[in-house]
Amino acid sequence: MEPVVDTMPIAELLDERRHLLDVAHWMLGSGVIAEHVTDEAYREWYGLSEHQRSRIGAPRVWLTRVVGSISLARLALSDREGGPQGPVRSRGVSDPDLEDDLGALLAGASDTLTPAERAALVLNDVLGSGAGGPVSTVGQAGGGRPGPADTEPSGSARHSLRAGAARPTPLRVQDELVDAVRQACVDEDADRLADLLDPDAVAFYDGGGKVRTLTRPVVGGPRVARSLLTLLARHPRTTLHTRPVNGRTGLVAHYDGQVAAVVCLEMAGSRVVQVWAVLNPDKLRSWNRPRA
Repeated sequence: MEPVVDTMPIAELLDERRHLLDVAHWMLGSGVIAEHVTDEAYREWYGLSEHQRSRIGAPRVWLTRVVGSISLARLALSDREGGPQGPVRSRGVSDPDLEDDLGALLAGASDTLTPAERAALVLNDVLGSGAGGPVSTVGQAGGGRPGPADTEPSGSARHSLRAGAARPTPLRVQDELVDAVRQACVDEDADRLADLLDPDAVAFYDGGGKVRTLTRPVVGGPRVARSLLTLLARHPRTTLHTRPVNGRTGLVAHYDGQVAAVVCLEMAGSRVVQVWAVLNPDKLRSWNRPRA
């Protein structure tokens, strides 16, 4: 079975985004701006073709390089024009030693450095780019490829949805099936999970372009099972529960006590025909608000 490219465990997916936010915040001194810079780095990632992304051996390192370049470009524009600027996109390059060096740099650098000095330090000493040099740009600010939510379902997906409408599943069976899917994921039982899925099942991963996940539907029961097991891989800080989702039972994954993914399941008869995993941090904000 061919691999499902770009599928990541929740722990890695969220740790990567937190790492990029930390780098941008450290360089620019603002959590809000760090969010914008991190989102722009992911837009640049999705602005690449699939072939280009497949040739990047260390995506997290590549994204870190992009965050550093965007941060430097923001500071340069702010200095020239007297105020904060919008996103500036700059292509990153891979450096296999970047993460270890950057971690040591962030831990050991002085808090007295200005944002511009921090940017120069990261770009010069770690990322290998002269602080005074030009920043190459690709595309237009705010561009990028559409995320999973913008992708049209395949023919198999349409077939599965029609099957679901034709063969409604009783609520009791729905609850039992969702719990069986949860248990198969917890047990990391690929065969059992595939048996619970329709052979033409399709899965969508909605990251909203804000985390690194699949941009195309995953089609076929075994491939959907593999992608789900990768996403929900066992980790000491990851838990998976059944919860009400949009009026029916679904799956909610927590990481470090925060909701990291909400998984909706569409069913036909006794099998799952469609999986929709919401990973977009913006869409999960309401799930993570403190309850009264």
